[in-house]
Amino acid sequence: MGTRFVMFRRLRRLLLGLVIAALVLPTLMVVVYRFVDPPITPLMVIRLFEGESLEQEWVPLDRISSHLVKAVIAAEDNHFCEHLGFDEEALWREIQTWMDGDRPRGASTITMQTAKNILLWPGRDLARKVVEAWMTPQIELMWSKQRILEVYLNIAEMGPGLYGAEAAALAYFGKTARQLSPLEASLIAATLPNPRELSASSPSSYVSGRARKIRRRTDQLGPLLDCARPTE
Repeated sequence: MGTRFVMFRRLRRLLLGLVIAALVLPTLMVVVYRFVDPPITPLMVIRLFEGESLEQEWVPLDRISSHLVKAVIAAEDNHFCEHLGFDEEALWREIQTWMDGDRPRGASTITMQTAKNILLWPGRDLARKVVEAWMTPQIELMWSKQRILEVYLNIAEMGPGLYGAEAAALAYFGKTARQLSPLEASLIAATLPNPRELSASSPSSYVSGRARKIRRRTDQLGPLLDCARPTE
């Protein structure tokens, strides 16, 4: 009985330690990455082990074309400048879709994707979603909208072995991220749902059509793109 009690106490301490680590580590990473650029992400490591290359060059937000910044918001998260990490309208639509018996398409915001990219692994499992939900409001609280965009646009997977705007611009169009035209920016943004299968430089009819929609939406968003402007 005494041995079982000792084992139970050890197991309880171990589980408590794991819970504390799961809560503290993400917060610590959010604090650090407010000031320090993430050197690598879990997804990059996974792809390296799968035999892929790693092309990435970090550039500050003011060296990324505003056309790309706005196109990504238009493509991925129309209410990015307004929400606090979660798009309530999109979440409600997803719930309605599920209640109607259809398959939800996802309501992930740019902030949620940034949280996932800097610390978490690919997938849709519950544990990953819980940690992502824990990190998202902390990122919104501790980082500016410009910092969120800067980190996201430097670490997001934009093709096999390609991470971030600079690597994608160089690979697809032979120019820097700052030099991207509205068309080129919209083509890159159009591939983000599946950058490993879709190409910005040799766009399919789907990518071309989505790029046109993104350009129209960018023109329509107006003040909803205000936070994409660099701070003075």
